[in-house]
Amino acid sequence: MERIRITVKGVVQGVGFRPFVFRLAQEGGLSGSVRNTSGSVDIEVEGAADKVAEFRRDLVAKLPPLASITDLMVATVPVTGETGFLILESRAQAGQFQLVSPDIATCADCRRELFDPADRRFGYPFTNCTNCGPRFTIIRDIPYDRPLTTMRPFPMCPECQAEYGNPLDRRFHAQPNACPVCGPKLTLLAPTGERLEAPDPLLAAAAALLSGSIVALKGLGGFHLACDATRDAPVELLRRRKGRGGKPFALMMPDLETVRRFCFVSEAEAEVMQSPACPIVLLRRTTGGGAVELAGGIAPGLSRLGVMLPYTPLHHLLMAQVARPLVMTSANLSEEPIVTDNADGVARLHAIADLMLVHDREILTRCDDSVVIVDDKGMVPVRRARGLAPYPIRLARPVRSVLACGGEEKSTFCLTRDREAFVSQHIGDLENAETLAHFEATAELFRRLFRVAPELLACDMHPEYLSTKYARELAERSALPLVEVQHHHAHIASCLADNDADGPVIGVAFDGTGYGTDGTIWGGEFLVVDPSSFERVAWLEPVRLPGGAASIRRPWRMAVSHLLKVPLWKEAFARRGVVPATDRELQVLVQQISSGLNSPMTSSAGRLFDAASAALGICLEVRYEAQAAIELEEAALRADPADERSYAVEGRCGPIELGTLWGALVQDILSEVSTETIALRFHRSVADLVASTCAAVRANTGLSRVALSGGVFQNRLLTGLVVPRLSALGFEVLRHRRVPCNDGGLSLGQAVIADALRR
Repeated sequence: MERIRITVKGVVQGVGFRPFVFRLAQEGGLSGSVRNTSGSVDIEVEGAADKVAEFRRDLVAKLPPLASITDLMVATVPVTGETGFLILESRAQAGQFQLVSPDIATCADCRRELFDPADRRFGYPFTNCTNCGPRFTIIRDIPYDRPLTTMRPFPMCPECQAEYGNPLDRRFHAQPNACPVCGPKLTLLAPTGERLEAPDPLLAAAAALLSGSIVALKGLGGFHLACDATRDAPVELLRRRKGRGGKPFALMMPDLETVRRFCFVSEAEAEVMQSPACPIVLLRRTTGGGAVELAGGIAPGLSRLGVMLPYTPLHHLLMAQVARPLVMTSANLSEEPIVTDNADGVARLHAIADLMLVHDREILTRCDDSVVIVDDKGMVPVRRARGLAPYPIRLARPVRSVLACGGEEKSTFCLTRDREAFVSQHIGDLENAETLAHFEATAELFRRLFRVAPELLACDMHPEYLSTKYARELAERSALPLVEVQHHHAHIASCLADNDADGPVIGVAFDGTGYGTDGTIWGGEFLVVDPSSFERVAWLEPVRLPGGAASIRRPWRMAVSHLLKVPLWKEAFARRGVVPATDRELQVLVQQISSGLNSPMTSSAGRLFDAASAALGICLEVRYEAQAAIELEEAALRADPADERSYAVEGRCGPIELGTLWGALVQDILSEVSTETIALRFHRSVADLVASTCAAVRANTGLSRVALSGGVFQNRLLTGLVVPRLSALGFEVLRHRRVPCNDGGLSLGQAVIADALRR
């Protein structure tokens, strides 16, 4: 006989781990107990030595689908002779924390019950079990027990309580467990907030969608705005009411078969779409959907669509009724956080939605939908949120407790403790008080859930970022040391942490804007980086940003700035029909660039792509972030790939001159080469520049690893050209896999750098 004590850490609460342990013990005829604590799951088992050994093996080998183990400690303890195996009450422990599961898409068992007329949960839009349902968005504190969730106001009926208390039931200790008798309920509201009587609110909402109405739908982490994606009128109405500009809408489709009517879906993409995270996946669209087409205003001019499958019972029921694609976009006004509260929904959405389908379960934490792409090596996050957060990024080594406040766009924060880096869900752009309040509230929740008392603060160097101001004020109040981190250093350090790698490494940081150590705007940087230091060894030759942000909104101004020294640039503009201003306005702009008046210097790669897009007449004024670069990539994708030419541009250490690139591009315009071909040649030229510059840096440093980071590398064409060029030169290439390459990953890099600098 043998008795052992096992302490397990990881995602092992709220995912069916204790009933799994119970079943393993029963199968082996073992006695003992299992208990949740604030920091772990504690197990004791006693029995025949061979059965105890088998239990230890199966505990790791046969985990429930949503569970994961990060640490497992085993100790031999005295045999007690007890009989039976018990699931003990949870125990709170001061200072300890337990990993919290993200919200999980509806599992196959719950889907079957949902559409089974004989099941007591038939048609119930809030069904769940230990394998699926809300987690992160409803939890107030740990241990993860019902009284510490927003399900507390819903006492279970006898049948639900029996399931909850039965270790052999898949709803054993499923904290959101409920049914039509005792659980949350749907209500239909008018835009004014008036309650509308309907025998079935969900059927009424489905009918409204089919009639062309816009419906605000309360989901897991906030509200969505939904409309029929196959009709032009409701899509254009939603775009106008929401102030969406030309930014593409996300779609929800009933099933994978429907998705395949409108998009090409690889096996890997299908697997990600149907995974427990169920994110929005960016898919290449087909030329037609058959008898039914999507509205033209869904993603104007774009070859990719953002598509997700239903991930809650409410979505499954709604999509079964409408049986067609729906726009399913975050319910907020431009630049504001997603709506979560019923009353707030009425206040903020009454001018957008014709109808509101709400429920009475509180959403404690906002959480947008995750957005990913899938490549030959798996999933790459573009926006990390529902289904992925708050899973931590496991670090290669322990770090101090740091609160890193991220950047301004695509804001996230990062809290570290030991080897765990808790990168928050996507917060949004920190440009207003509402988003900052969301940032602060979520940071407080993370500190409480994961028992982190920061010893150190980190932020971006940019003095005007709200995240920087927040960090400075917090440092002053708390007397904690603050480390201000250069933007592109943080990008590359984030990529290193994402890959469990140390420096030094050649870091290529290409983005739109980052505050440089010389006070100018960086964004086309080649750095030599390790977590504690960086050196800027090469960069795109800086040009003027005339009017500052005005040039970001009107990329033709950047085209003038880049082309000003190129002969015949005006003729090239005219040949492509680029007439954005009168001769007098152009003259004033040229004078502004020449004098430097309100025209800071920038080495931004993002602005380089903007300039090329405008020079080709593709996008002269943007209505959403990165529109000019996105449309330039789209043009390049339409080109004949057999044309393998590029514009001669040689990378080097120091400032990289782009005059030869622009001269060749202008000559192609004047020679009537197609816009698509020039766009492809431009992408190839930038890829050549990256490869040759890295080779020049290697010649000086001997480094043979390259880390790619920054939002420009969301350009799949560019990245697909850069990586093989670098690999052919013998470089090992590191790319983001767990956090976005855009500013959503900055906070992770800041945290790692701050820890390294303060050691």
